[in-house]
Amino acid sequence: MRKPTRPREVGRGERVLPGVWRLRLPLPWPVVPHCNAWAIAAGDGIVLIDTGTHEPGSLAQLERALDQVGLRLEHVRLLLCTHAHADHCGQAAEIVERAGCELWAHPNLAHFNAAADDPEAAHARRVEIARQSGVPVEPPDRGRTLASGPLTPDRDLVPGAEVESDLGTWSVHSTPGHAPSHVCLFQPERRLLISGDHLLGRVSLYFDYGWSPDPVGEFLASLDTTEALNARLALSGHGRPFSDVREHHAANRGLVRERLDAVLAGLADRPSTAYDLLPAVYGETLRPEVAGWLLSKLLCYLTHLEATGAARRIEGEPERWATSL
Repeated sequence: MRKPTRPREVGRGERVLPGVWRLRLPLPWPVVPHCNAWAIAAGDGIVLIDTGTHEPGSLAQLERALDQVGLRLEHVRLLLCTHAHADHCGQAAEIVERAGCELWAHPNLAHFNAAADDPEAAHARRVEIARQSGVPVEPPDRGRTLASGPLTPDRDLVPGAEVESDLGTWSVHSTPGHAPSHVCLFQPERRLLISGDHLLGRVSLYFDYGWSPDPVGEFLASLDTTEALNARLALSGHGRPFSDVREHHAANRGLVRERLDAVLAGLADRPSTAYDLLPAVYGETLRPEVAGWLLSKLLCYLTHLEATGAARRIEGEPERWATSL
C-alpha cells in the first residue's frame, strides 16, 4: 500500500487582528512546508513583511493568500524583510516591481547576496566546508537559488528606523544569530512582536555558519534584546501566533544549552570531526534533505564553544575538534 502523501500546500490568508493578516505561503522543503508573510494595514494600503521563496508559481500563491483577505499586490506600500533567507526575501524584486514600493532590509546581506550573485561559487564553498568537516562524499545536490536576485534595499532596516502603520509605529531591533541580517519589529502600545525566525511557535534553531564570529552567542544576546520588550503576542516566520513569549525565550535558551552539552559530551572521549559528532547531537548522520542545516548548526555550536574557551579546533584535513579541558 502506498504511503499517504502530504497534501500540496497552497497560499492561504487569514485575519489575526484588526489590521493584521497572516499570509501562509508554501515552501519546497518537506521538513518546512510553509512560511508566513504578514500584512499590516497602513493608510490606503499595507506594509508587507517577508515574501516567500521565488520559484514557478510562487507569486501566484502570494496573490492567492492576499486575495483571501481582500488585498492585492498593488496595495503594498512598503516591503520589509525580517532577514535574508530565501523563504523570507526570495520574491522581493518581483514584489517591488509589481507594487512600485520601497524595500527595507538590514544591510548585512553578504550571506545571502553571495549565493544570489554566484550560485556556483556558493555551492563550492558549501562543498569545501563539508569536506573540512569530515563529510565523506561530496553533497550531490546544488539546490535551487529560490530568489529572484540579490537584495538591494532602498533603506537600511536597523535600530532607529520606524515603520508607520494603522496600528501605530513599529520599532526595529537587530537580532542576529539565526542570520546576520535578522531584525524583529515591535509595536509597544499593543506589545506585538514580529519575530521572523528569531522566535518560532515550535522551538527550532538554525544558524548561518561562517558569516559572523559567533552566531550562537549573537542569538543568545538577541534573546535578551527581545525578552526586554515584554511582548504579549509574537507573529513569527513559521507557524501560528503565540502569546507565551517569555516561555519561548526560556525554551530557546534551554535548547541551545542542551545542544552545547551534547557537543561537549560527544568530544569527551576523543577529538572528532563535525560530521562524526552528528549522531551524538542529533541522533542521525547526514540525510540529503537536512544535510546543510544540521552541519551549519553543529559548526556554529563548535564555534561558540571555541569562543567561550570550552573547545578547540585541531587544524588538519579534515578539521577536528576537542575539549579544552
